[in-house]
Amino acid sequence: MGGLVIEIHAVSFDATDPYEIASWWSRATGLPLGEGDRPGDDEVMLRTERDPYLLFLRVPEGKSVKNRIHLDVNGTAGRSRDQEVERLVGLGATVYDDRRQPDGTGWVVMLDPEGNEFCVCRSPAERGM
Repeated sequence: MGGLVIEIHAVSFDATDPYEIASWWSRATGLPLGEGDRPGDDEVMLRTERDPYLLFLRVPEGKSVKNRIHLDVNGTAGRSRDQEVERLVGLGATVYDDRRQPDGTGWVVMLDPEGNEFCVCRSPAERGM
């Protein structure tokens, strides 16, 4: 099979408060909020340089079960996985499941302030890339 069949346009998150959680992810990632997005909006976007972007949508119900899809992230600007975990905790994330191994491999499952799971993986430098 050759060639790209579909493009992923956005990764969407259900949210109690789209502006608040998008603002948190903006601080975590450095991605800017969409132009014109304001508190109280039902949809708030984080702009990326190209698709997919991150979209936060208001839903009436709170999170009740584990996510079926999640983001894997790693530090930039020379930050290690462990430094990134500490930075994100300082922003309000919590460690949910620590999968770091004694040999330096592994990841950390974290929760954003609305309880969405995401994993912090080793940085490219830590993976020898």
